[in-house]
Amino acid sequence: MTTKPLKITKKITTALMTSLSAGVTPRIGLEHIAVGREAEISVLLADLDGAVADGGASFRIISGRYGSGKSFLCQLIRNYALQRNFVVMDADLSPTHRLTGSNGQGLNLYRELLKNMATKTRPDGSAFTAILERWISDLQKKVVDQDGLKPTDAKFSRAVEKRIEAAIDEIEEMIHGFDFKMVISAYWRGYQEANDTLKEAAIRWLRGEYSTKREAGAALGVKVIIEDDSWYDYLKLLARFVNDIGYKGLVVFIDEAVNLYKISNSVARNNNYERLLTIFNDTMQGKAKYLGIIFGATPQMIEDTRRGLFSYEALQTRLQESRFVRDGLRDLSSPLIRLEVLQPTELFVLLSNIRDIHAQNYGYQTMISDKNIEQFLREVHKRLGADQLMTPREAVRDFISILNLIQQNAHVTFENIIGGSNFVPSRPDADPESLTPETEIIDEDRPASPYKSFDI
Repeated sequence: MTTKPLKITKKITTALMTSLSAGVTPRIGLEHIAVGREAEISVLLADLDGAVADGGASFRIISGRYGSGKSFLCQLIRNYALQRNFVVMDADLSPTHRLTGSNGQGLNLYRELLKNMATKTRPDGSAFTAILERWISDLQKKVVDQDGLKPTDAKFSRAVEKRIEAAIDEIEEMIHGFDFKMVISAYWRGYQEANDTLKEAAIRWLRGEYSTKREAGAALGVKVIIEDDSWYDYLKLLARFVNDIGYKGLVVFIDEAVNLYKISNSVARNNNYERLLTIFNDTMQGKAKYLGIIFGATPQMIEDTRRGLFSYEALQTRLQESRFVRDGLRDLSSPLIRLEVLQPTELFVLLSNIRDIHAQNYGYQTMISDKNIEQFLREVHKRLGADQLMTPREAVRDFISILNLIQQNAHVTFENIIGGSNFVPSRPDADPESLTPETEIIDEDRPASPYKSFDI
């Protein structure tokens, strides 16, 4: 059997195979292996092209068990957002990166988001400085083209400054907007005067890297700094700012929300849920503009009424689905999107694509037929049992492992591996995100109760 002719670069095929083999979501090339999820993709893109781009906001939580494809879906939407001229940010929650925390975990999350800020021309992150530089350069060009001034003219700098002030004028009315505007203006002065120290000071402030107000005041003349309890306000400012300078808006992806569920201290956990509620209310009530926020979470983290999101009544009432929702009948306008299991035909298409990309990447003619893939899926289903469903991550990792063995060992055939007694598919019950006494996150500054909190 010959592989299908593919127009994919070596860089992309290598990235796909390396990432998928390790069980992680690829950063690039996802469109070549994306299957299913048409309904979810459609509503999420409608959020961006409709609500966010039109000056509104959106909030979604994508719920799926470990390996179900929620991170894949987030990454796919991220890439689509970049192509549509949105600025994107992404970060994973962890013990040191939360929505809020007594040790600055919220500020850590903000810093991570800023580090991962990306645009279509800077998709790998670290785009913030490039955004500012491009914006100022575009304004200078407009002054030349529209005002007829040359960079050497005495009025040139003032003309550029007026355009900067006009672009960020409305930001001043927002919470912390005055100081934000001052810092942007300071960056322009540093740019104009070739003062790298002033430019770096402005970037440090915008990244939340100043630890004291005195230090920031001495460098920039501002009276506040970005802190753990205010970082989300600056996220809203950034959303408004990137729209003012020519982008459609800001889309923020926050994955691994299960790490909030694992916090052992109920006060710390509920503080994070309260911050999540604030973000939800802001986006749903129109207090945020040009801002889209997408969380990735597990069903247990959401539905557990003892310590999950549903333990926080205000969140439960907002996220709980209608009683009329049932299997085969979904309401995708809800802020909570539950990922359904991929259908067998969708898994077949996914593995077919991976077979062809694997062959192209390693430069060989594959002998794996469509019937072989069907055999693989039947064998997995039989050996796992009808009561267990293989997630895409498990299916892909097992399938790539088989492809690697066949490609690297000439005497090995597909039938040898699949039909052998040693073939045991990866089981979906080994969930590293499940809550156990060992996986709970203990706050060092908030000692947990001596009585462990877990289900028997």
